[in-house]
Amino acid sequence: MNFKSITFFVVFLSCLLVSKAEKVEVVVEGATPIAQTDEDFICVTLDWWPTNKCDYDQCPWGQAGLFNLDLKNKILEKAVKAFHPLRIRVGGSLQDQVVYNVRNNIENCQPFQKQDKGFLFGFSIGCLDMKRWDELNEFFNQTRKESETEKNLWVGDWYSHNARDLMSYTISKGYKIDSYELGNELCGVGVSARIEAKQYAKDMAALKNLVKEMYPNPKTQPKVLGPGGFYDKKWFDTFLDASGHDVIDGVTHHIYNLGPGNNPDVVRRVQDPFFLTQIAQTFKDVSNAIVKFAPWSGAWVSESGGAYNSGGQLVSYTFAFGFWYLDQLGMTSVYSHKVYCRQALTGGNYALLNTTTFVPNPDYYGALLWHRVMGSKVLSVTHKGSPYLRVYSHCAKKEPGVSFVFINLSKNTSFDVDLFHDLNLNGGSPNFEFKGHKKREEYHLTPKDGNILSSIVLLNGTPLELSDSLEIPELKPKLVDGLKPISIAAHSIAFVTIRDFNAPACS
Repeated sequence: MNFKSITFFVVFLSCLLVSKAEKVEVVVEGATPIAQTDEDFICVTLDWWPTNKCDYDQCPWGQAGLFNLDLKNKILEKAVKAFHPLRIRVGGSLQDQVVYNVRNNIENCQPFQKQDKGFLFGFSIGCLDMKRWDELNEFFNQTRKESETEKNLWVGDWYSHNARDLMSYTISKGYKIDSYELGNELCGVGVSARIEAKQYAKDMAALKNLVKEMYPNPKTQPKVLGPGGFYDKKWFDTFLDASGHDVIDGVTHHIYNLGPGNNPDVVRRVQDPFFLTQIAQTFKDVSNAIVKFAPWSGAWVSESGGAYNSGGQLVSYTFAFGFWYLDQLGMTSVYSHKVYCRQALTGGNYALLNTTTFVPNPDYYGALLWHRVMGSKVLSVTHKGSPYLRVYSHCAKKEPGVSFVFINLSKNTSFDVDLFHDLNLNGGSPNFEFKGHKKREEYHLTPKDGNILSSIVLLNGTPLELSDSLEIPELKPKLVDGLKPISIAAHSIAFVTIRDFNAPACS
């Protein structure tokens, strides 16, 4: 073998070691949907954290908490408007036994109030032209007191007077409130405080009656949500069983399954399909509890930042976090969750927008694409290939067709996907391979320079950047021959819509 042959062989071998393509057959069961989300499935939170909210020698909130947030910021306004509309959970933690002093009005929520849908509003604090209340404490107030026998347990009925005042004020201002959620992280063992399940159910009934009184028109009546904390099977079952018929419209729970924000393992976990799948049991258990005890309601993730204490340092605002986030959106959809609220729109390391500049982080674009591409009907989709390829499928947001999200967790392996359409209601092998005759719409997200810890994301090879006039960039798909396999590059995320995939579930 001469020198040139050796050189060619070495280069060829190196290419094989760096990247390889794997063929995968993905099977879609398009006869019937397996679940359905709300049309406005994507939701974000706004929180009250002050500038001195610090964790692990970092203070990542800056001026992004509600007390300081510049609601007139043009980028912030345009980022919200791009969703047409965006559900926003306004609230935060009042689990500590503290009465918070609200010394400043929170004004000018016009960028959000102009939306067709209003707020998913948590009682803790609200983004409103709020009256100047020197003391605001919606949960621990007057009739509520700490147990003398059990640490962190609070007993007594919920005092609803402040909530009534707040509702009266929002009604007088003409604000559209999508939902009211009672409490924050008080269920199960709680965080810094807890409420017994039957007491919580009693309080929820009181909230429901108050909402009916204040909003007598059923067509404009806000939803009632709770308990807004971490899932505990015994507590949730007792709570739902005791809550009464048609009291709770949304059963809310929180997810921070990646551990603390300073955990150096976060970046590995978001790429580990076996770790990511562990949380599926929680989603399934919440869904099953609702079917058993409150079938008139639906499951909501009302707060989820992945890593707690303001998110993973150097990870949560990068491309890599999209592996976890979009997988969560897909998984919760499969397990019949109606809404998924990301912590947070602004503030901390996990925000969709940069805390200082409000320039979108990579997950903002992932959320926006999901909102625009993935419809509410969820389809069953499976494959027997590598577990590092995650696939979810919905009916397309705009008919006709079917949309997919492909998440490639592998650093070295790309995938060439062939689709099979299974219309056999009794199971068994797929009955035919699908070949499209129309061009597919593909949105491929990759990190700048191939670095998954980059805060710059590329769409079909072009960086997503604000225009000179600070407009959110237009998200255009590339059109691909429908007869070709779908190619998913290593360490990438792709949204794909196929207009001539005729699934009966989507008709």
